[in-house]
Amino acid sequence: MRVISYNLRKHAAAAELEHLVERWEANVLCLQEADTTALPRQVAGLTLAQATERNRLGLALYYRENMFRLEDVVVLSLKRSLHDIVLKPAHERLLGARMFDIDAGREVVFASFHAAPLTALNSLRRHQIRSALGALGRLGPGLPTLMVGDYNYPVFKERLHERIKGSGYDLTLSDARTYTRYRFFKGHYDFATSAGLSIDDITTLPQGRSDHLPILVSASYR
Repeated sequence: MRVISYNLRKHAAAAELEHLVERWEANVLCLQEADTTALPRQVAGLTLAQATERNRLGLALYYRENMFRLEDVVVLSLKRSLHDIVLKPAHERLLGARMFDIDAGREVVFASFHAAPLTALNSLRRHQIRSALGALGRLGPGLPTLMVGDYNYPVFKERLHERIKGSGYDLTLSDARTYTRYRFFKGHYDFATSAGLSIDDITTLPQGRSDHLPILVSASYR
């Protein structure tokens, strides 16, 4: 399976989605910072599973209908930072979908995740990640799971990796940095958390109009 995750930077990179899906032959597309009222129902043959409705900077998930059948969706509001309370950019920071993989004959969970911004503490983001993984575990108990998105976690990733591994998940970074806007904060922001899957490769794709670079996750069932 081939999953693209992309933070659109307040929807600025939305026009690139058709090309991205076609060029990299994605089966699932996970978006962050999208204007969900302006999203199309279809993107290069992928169908919109769900988009958040309460966010100014929304989440969305698309999938290929001839490969997957949508079974259930969860949208979750996570513990808020001061930035969220004051500016209210995003109430809902997790969008998960349980799918039935038609060819494999089994269920799998995909999710788009957007952690609190850099003004928040890493401890808050770790709390959000734990809550998100807990919700996905309830959505599909024991199922292969892949959560991708903007984790806003540029430093101390080793500690985060240890905590996630202790919860039964793997944390995988892409092959190159994914955020370039600020000199002192460049690094890996967009990555994947998984369980029950082999992450064959995570490629950082060429930069477009967003300050984040999209990533392409290639994964297979264990």
